[in-house]
Amino acid sequence: MAKITQSDIDVPALIADMWAPLNEEQRAFLSGHFTLQNYKKNEVIHCEGETPTHLMCLLSGKVKIYKDGVGGRSQIIRMIKPVGYFGYGAYFAKKDYVTAAAAFEPSLICLIPMSAIQKLIRQNNDLAMFFIHQLSFDLTVADERTVNLTQKHIRGRLAESLLFLKESYGLEEDGSTLSIYLSREDLANLSNMTTSNAIRTLSQFATEKLIAIDGRKIKIIEEEKLKKISKIG
Repeated sequence: MAKITQSDIDVPALIADMWAPLNEEQRAFLSGHFTLQNYKKNEVIHCEGETPTHLMCLLSGKVKIYKDGVGGRSQIIRMIKPVGYFGYGAYFAKKDYVTAAAAFEPSLICLIPMSAIQKLIRQNNDLAMFFIHQLSFDLTVADERTVNLTQKHIRGRLAESLLFLKESYGLEEDGSTLSIYLSREDLANLSNMTTSNAIRTLSQFATEKLIAIDGRKIKIIEEEKLKKISKIG
């Protein structure tokens, strides 16, 4: 992992939502307590069972939060896009990590010691409310995904995952190709299904001309029909 200097990037501008509630003294304190870290594609950021020590903020790239299950099969719990905060919930819960995090692609992360975050929260109610909002939003998304991944059939789960990726990461310049390229295994792990089921269902969607597939590139052709499939489960 290659470190870069803080002067290489305008961190306050990128974490403006967290920076804004702070006064000048608190901003000076935070400026002296963060580091920047580059992670390579597929590099693990933190492991399940480790003790959390830092708030992590994804400045660029893509990160997956995942958990290894029975037989070594992974389940992608959440996906982080810039600017996204992660790694701090377990600290507030006084627990070790119950999930792991890894970079989907080369990623730049801002690391802030949780001891520094705690100090600022005690001084600033607005910052405390910021983290309450972040945790509440994450919990709401997690609750919704739990229901979707356990109650929907395979087609509904995969359709929802494709729409989720579009919503999270957007489209390329052609206006239809997802701007994130997942392996079939990762797509299966995101959709709570086996890789073979993901491959077969993707092929069905392509045959029905709902999507077009070119390697790891997926082009959404019939978004409304995918929404209907996702909705009916």
